[in-house]
Amino acid sequence: MENDNLLSSRLRSVRSRKRTSRKDVEKQIRKKYKRSKELWNIRRNIPLIPLDKPCQRGFVRFFVVREDVMRTKDGDFFDGILKKINTYMYSESRQFLKKKRKFGRRIYVEREQKLSRISSYSWNDPKLGLTPRERQCFLKLEEYWPVRQRYDTYYEFIEPWRFILRIRPNMITHYKPVDFELEKEYAELESYLGQHKVSGIIHKTMHGKPNPWKMKYKSDKTGSTKYFHYKMFATEIAENLQDL
Repeated sequence: MENDNLLSSRLRSVRSRKRTSRKDVEKQIRKKYKRSKELWNIRRNIPLIPLDKPCQRGFVRFFVVREDVMRTKDGDFFDGILKKINTYMYSESRQFLKKKRKFGRRIYVEREQKLSRISSYSWNDPKLGLTPRERQCFLKLEEYWPVRQRYDTYYEFIEPWRFILRIRPNMITHYKPVDFELEKEYAELESYLGQHKVSGIIHKTMHGKPNPWKMKYKSDKTGSTKYFHYKMFATEIAENLQDL
């Protein structure tokens, strides 16, 4: 009788075995996730090696201060602002074109390039280093994101006419060597961590519980994803009609 009681006490319930198995799986996922982050940092910090002879790879387009503005006493001031909000766009040709569908056929239109917006987080970031005078040149705006169902605050430069676009050859002077063993291991980890069930476990146990599909949509039209897609479709139709 005592032996039977001892044997039954050693037997684990089905629920306990499932819990242990789930914990072991989560432990392996955490281990692989941590290793993936380590490999990502190693790949990022691989030192660049200079080329014996620089080569051109397409063109780059960016903003510069207009010459008449640069000749004024505030030229250096606006040049300092531009360094913080400048954007760079790369293309294989000088035209900087993109494909666009119009009336069932594809055409090429010029790619639009704007100055960078400053987010509310970066606005007070000491690394950006905005001075009180520079802050006066920006306008605070809010934009509603239907998918996120919230308003995002950003700051936009109010005098973009002071800058013009300039194109120059994109010269490659350095290259990063490729470690094939490292790339192979990183690709295998990313393939495993990118699986639907694995990514769900990662978001639930490491990044918080996912709830985008369980949240109830607000009654407001502008808060629905369906309205967002309809609005984007209507905007494309209006743009096509203006091009006629």
